[in-house]
Order: sequence, then C-alpha cells, then structure tokens
Amino acid sequence: MPSRLAVIAIDATRPRLIADFWCSVLGWRIVDEDAEVITIAAADRPWPMIDVVVVPEGKVVKNRLHFDLRADGVSTAEELDRLLNLGARRVDVGQPADVSWVVLADPEGNEFCLLSRPVQEQGR
Repeated sequence: MPSRLAVIAIDATRPRLIADFWCSVLGWRIVDEDAEVITIAAADRPWPMIDVVVVPEGKVVKNRLHFDLRADGVSTAEELDRLLNLGARRVDVGQPADVSWVVLADPEGNEFCLLSRPVQEQGR
C-alpha cells in the first residue's frame, strides 16, 4: 500500500499568527493545540492537516517546498486581493517577470503561489 500525505509542518516563531492566517486562507479550523504545535484541518475531512510548529529562529532562505493555491469560486484577481488583505505579501524568489502565477509569502515569509487559473477552469 502506498503512503498517504497526513500532515504538512510549517515552522513558525509566531505559530498562532501563522495558524490563523492559513485557517483564513483555506477555510480550515484549529483542531488541536498545545504549547509547541497548533494543528489545523478542514472541517469536512480529517486530513491532510497542517501542523504549525513553534521554533526559535525566523525563516532565512527560500522554501524548498511550498503550497500552490488556486482560486475557488472567485476570479484569481479577487483571490489575490483577499490573500493580500489577510496578510500575504508579494515576494521575488527569482521568478521571471512573465510567469503566469503570483509568488506570495505568509506573515512569516513562507512562500506560496497563487496559480493563474481558478479551480473551475481546470480540465478545460
């Protein structure tokens, strides 16, 4: 039997800020919390989950793994505005100027991308 993705871990110096950010972005909720880890997940399925883990040091270099998001039910431009209003910011990780996606970072600098086509346009 193959492995199954269960949890994605994000290191954070301010885990509550990052957990709240990703809950707002994904429409998820906090499902468990202790002094070291805040776990978030979708309300309608138990996994995969995201563990936001407290660490003493801030982010220093570009992520080697990141999320790629697609707008769902709104235009990509509307979703970009929403993400920026939630605290995301545009970042330059060396991407060419003509790429079809937008590179963003969460409030602690963890990069993620907003892809150009919404969920509803996939498969067309």
